Amino acid sequence: MNIYDVKCAVEVARCGSISVAAKHLSMAQPNLSRCIRQLEDELGIRLFKRSYKGMRLTSEGEQFISKGSRIIADYEEFEASFKSSSAFPKHFSISVPRASYISYAFTNFSKNIDLKEMEFFYKETNSWDAIENVVSNSYKLGIVRYESDYDEFYRMTYESKGLSHEKIADFNYVLIMSKDSRIASKKEIRFSDLEDLIQISHGDPYVPLKNDSGGEFDASGARMNKVIYLFERGSQFDLLRDNRETFMWVSPIPQELLDSNNLVQRRCIDSQTLYRDVLIWRKDYRLSSLDRQFIKELRASEKEILEMSEKY
Repeated sequence: MNIYDVKCAVEVARCGSISVAAKHLSMAQPNLSRCIRQLEDELGIRLFKRSYKGMRLTSEGEQFISKGSRIIADYEEFEASFKSSSAFPKHFSISVPRASYISYAFTNFSKNIDLKEMEFFYKETNSWDAIENVVSNSYKLGIVRYESDYDEFYRMTYESKGLSHEKIADFNYVLIMSKDSRIASKKEIRFSDLEDLIQISHGDPYVPLKNDSGGEFDASGARMNKVIYLFERGSQFDLLRDNRETFMWVSPIPQELLDSNNLVQRRCIDSQTLYRDVLIWRKDYRLSSLDRQFIKELRASEKEILEMSEKY
């Protein structure tokens, strides 16, 4: 007995007819009849009752076809996975917050992939868009960022939207600024030290809250009197490097990125809010080998960069 014999029996059971099944299998009817008889002889059981009304399963045949159908389905899925890998580009897609440790991981991931064909999609966006991108199946993976106090709310959101989730990192935001900033050398930085400086902020992750004095507060709780909103990450380093009056709240970033842009990373003793980055994917989606390679790089980057941030 081989897999093709099982496939023939499953098709005959599905069609209830040798002649119809033979057409579907693109084989001669006598050959299919002989295949079924040989299979029955080999097994020592009768799979079908033959009559003028067609082919009906025996009780033993029902058991065989039930198990055989599962085997065929698994085999076809297995076969398709390898056919698709050779016929189409390797696909990877993820929606993420604007975080340097994540982009650092993605860069290392892309450098270690050796494929003749591939299609990678890396989208930086806010958390709600990341969730919707994964739910709609336009992106396979997403990373969601939020204050850890809202963990239960997000867990309920994942459940309601059919998403699996896995915590990547907990961290406090840090400040980055030019090495020549007037507060870069301070031993302790407080919110009050930032009030006269210009904050660089991404315009789409959240909507700032107005306060009674007419200013704004960002997610850290610090007053924002002067703000430049950006909608792409590239310009932030130019501004921070060349304008000594600017600063930015970020998740910890790689030292080489700081050095290449003449920046320093500092903690603010007034900022105690704990943030959480969580990886999400659809429950009906099986993580691919590429997904798992990226997650491995992400874990390595998170460990390296967050450990480094403890020095500040």
